[in-house]
Amino acid sequence: MAKRNTVVRNWPKYLLQWSVLIALLIFILGPVIIDKMTPADPEKFCPVGGLQALATYLFRGSLPCSMSSVQIVMGLALAAAVILFSKLFCAFICPVGTIEDLLTRLRKALHLRAFKMRNGSIADSVLRIFKYILLFVIFYFTMTSSELFCKHLDPYYAVATGFKGEITLWMSITTVTLAILGGLMIDRFWCRYLCPLGAISNTLKFWIWVLVLFAVYYVFSIINVNVPLWLVIGLFCLLGYLLEIIVRRPKFQAVHMMKDDSRCNHCGLCEKNCPYHIAINTMEGKVNHVDCTLCGECAAVCSTDALHVGVTRKGRNRWWKMLIAPVLAVVFTIVGIIVGGKFEIPTINETWGIEEYNADSVLVQVVDPSTLEVLEIENLTSVHCYGSSRAFMARLQKIKGTHGVKTFVKSHRVEITYNPKVITAAKLTEEIYVPSHCRIESPDYLEVPQVKVITIRTENMFNTSDLNNLANQFRFTYTDKKVYGIDSEYDCPLIVHLYVDPETVLSEEELRAIVEKKTVDITNKEGVILRQIPVDFKFVRLEDGNGSMPTTEYLEMMFDKFETGSFNGRYTDANDSTFVQRRSEYYADKAWYVYEIVHEGYEKPIYKRSWPFLSNWLSSEEGVISMQVALNKDYKPAIQIVFTAPMTEEKIWEMITSPIWKITYAVDDVREENARLTFEEPGVVYPYNK
Repeated sequence: MAKRNTVVRNWPKYLLQWSVLIALLIFILGPVIIDKMTPADPEKFCPVGGLQALATYLFRGSLPCSMSSVQIVMGLALAAAVILFSKLFCAFICPVGTIEDLLTRLRKALHLRAFKMRNGSIADSVLRIFKYILLFVIFYFTMTSSELFCKHLDPYYAVATGFKGEITLWMSITTVTLAILGGLMIDRFWCRYLCPLGAISNTLKFWIWVLVLFAVYYVFSIINVNVPLWLVIGLFCLLGYLLEIIVRRPKFQAVHMMKDDSRCNHCGLCEKNCPYHIAINTMEGKVNHVDCTLCGECAAVCSTDALHVGVTRKGRNRWWKMLIAPVLAVVFTIVGIIVGGKFEIPTINETWGIEEYNADSVLVQVVDPSTLEVLEIENLTSVHCYGSSRAFMARLQKIKGTHGVKTFVKSHRVEITYNPKVITAAKLTEEIYVPSHCRIESPDYLEVPQVKVITIRTENMFNTSDLNNLANQFRFTYTDKKVYGIDSEYDCPLIVHLYVDPETVLSEEELRAIVEKKTVDITNKEGVILRQIPVDFKFVRLEDGNGSMPTTEYLEMMFDKFETGSFNGRYTDANDSTFVQRRSEYYADKAWYVYEIVHEGYEKPIYKRSWPFLSNWLSSEEGVISMQVALNKDYKPAIQIVFTAPMTEEKIWEMITSPIWKITYAVDDVREENARLTFEEPGVVYPYNK
């Protein structure tokens, strides 16, 4: 009997799959192609990340990475769809599943021989354990670190970010390779044997057993029996695996692929066309196999209309019944996005210093919670993930009078709990703000002895990166205006100083146009726009009168000096704050010298990141007293290495030009690493004035 055209019969599935792929391409690459902005976050609506985020929130009280309520609700929507209906996400939405289906069609088009893996065979059952191993690893490391571990190996995330995201390269390459090569040889290879989401979905189909497992865990928690996290996750994964390979047929599901046995001629086309090769022709009534996704491939190929999506056996496979499953998938997805966007869960919600216990574990009230107030700060883009939230909290804990913080990374908003009797809201805001500066150009102090200072007031510029963005606005908007640099000083509204050429004139209208420009253009050397960053700065006013400053003072103020010991705590030895003092005392009776190398680029970030390593490497040899990067007597950026015998200038040149540097991370941790800098010309040596 001739096989029906599956594509024509099952057009809703293919229409939805292709629509999702196109939507993802537009969502991820659209900002790059259209507005030259940063690509969208490919994990923004990821239900797998949402389930990890929910588990982490329940375990730690915090959300991992940049996860928000949207991902969590999407994860809950996926779980609800699996429990009530089936693995709709796997059938119609998941881009990896769609690619796996396309690989099957590619194999058939190329007339490649498939590797037949019979559903339920020993090999099939053994291979299925790997997705549960991955599920355990992903959830354990995510819940213990509050970082989405799945990003390290998710093939979708790796491809969507162009292998430039938060990935582990070898893991990502391995999973992408397995998904492609496996999919060419075995239908839905990734989904059947490696996909952690497939493991979760299959386990949730046996939701009663899952409830029993967590009920037991809850009872243990009530009686104060501590069950290790690894054991809970391990039991969940083990339960899912055993149910999948032993039971295989969940019973409690509202909608199934239904089979009218009176119409079935047992031709076997349904099993052959099923992506998971479920033995449908041997089943009666419900096709309630753990692998079934309601994809409709079996019904599409059935020549007797014996199969349909529904709740009863009887009923011909009308065309509109092919819409039931994809419509449900769309509804659950839309509801998840809408509901998830209606509220936001805090990434961290921490308090401190409110209660205290004495030596006898008796509660001693430190602060009356009813006397505390909450300060809300918006547009704090520096708080964008779990790590930055913890760093922000660490800053707050050093401010007397603060007692808690909630961070909302999706909206870049924080709520700070503070004691108004100790610190005011205005003073707290000032303490949080970090004044910064940004150099645009370094004028020649001999040609321009003075710089003019223009003062403006702005709002919505709470982040240190905002000043860099504003500097780029001045850099590229009016190229005929010589704006040398800007800095900020906290006030309300914020004080911003512009350092310009004495002949430069900027009207209030010009300043407003620059400050309130909605996007910052990031360009290359040729002026081609590479991407755009959205901003929302507000110009308040131009202050009356202009000041002035000696250019030499401006150059010193704008230069970020590095000194041995500046990075105390990050690296050892050379960055120990007592290192210079100890070496100075040891070599006090000897003549000191300075080895100086001048380079205009030494104030650029690409060089700044290397100074701690160079200082660390040099300090490993006797005779090196200190190293700094500063402006020299001619106000040029220079490396200045202070040394004495037995060190020589020849030895210094040999060390800094060596292709291998020895970096001391700890007393027992010395590593040989590739040199982080190259030097073309030797420096000059002159006596050091003690």
